[in-house]
Amino acid sequence: ASILFLRACLALLAMPIYLLSFLGIWEPFCKKIFFPFFLEKLSVIHERNSKKQKQELFRNLLNFRSPSGELKLLEIGTGCGPNFQFYPPGCKVTCTDINPNFQQGLSRSMNKNQHIHYESFLIAAGEDLHQVPSGSVDAVVCTLVLCSVRDVNGTLKEVLRVLRPGGAFFFLEHVAADRSSWRYFWQQVCFPTWKLVFDGCCLTREIWKNLEQANFSDLNVQHTRVVLPWTPIEPHIVGYAVK
Repeated sequence: ASILFLRACLALLAMPIYLLSFLGIWEPFCKKIFFPFFLEKLSVIHERNSKKQKQELFRNLLNFRSPSGELKLLEIGTGCGPNFQFYPPGCKVTCTDINPNFQQGLSRSMNKNQHIHYESFLIAAGEDLHQVPSGSVDAVVCTLVLCSVRDVNGTLKEVLRVLRPGGAFFFLEHVAADRSSWRYFWQQVCFPTWKLVFDGCCLTREIWKNLEQANFSDLNVQHTRVVLPWTPIEPHIVGYAVK
């Protein structure tokens, strides 16, 4: 009852956005203007606070080079390209995102990171990567994306399809807090309004369970914290899974 009451209070505060959504105005505005702007600003804070975890995570990328010595990398939900700085020199990167409106921020990030080779940018959802041939990449990267895909299991199936045998899936995702914690209580309170405002982002997904159920041969996952003040997305998981 307390969760429902607080959800209603939050919805009242966000009533203009709910009204715009009802009129069909919010979603196109969010995708084209608000979310790309917000995500680029949030990325600066998130990168500062998750830099240590990302440096440690992406240090393993070179271990998954193909026998020829090349590293072909596919990033799902590239956004404005905050991960480029962590990729090893010379790797070939294919960028994908369901939202084509990140181009400005993405171009800035590409210009700052000339040490990698950009193959292409594909407009594609994580659940449908049909433009990418099966078994064609050495590594797939996905950070802060599985919270908003429509089908987590479908996305992981596509990851496994495009990876070559012996390739790896690298992830850093915010997840549900412990169910007995106050943080989980507030995640439940914020859930509907947060999902509306931030383009489908779900606060209470237990993504580590989806990873455990996927058909990876080896899974390395660690629960960690990335401090983002005044947000309900502090609990994270980080790691990689091998096909």
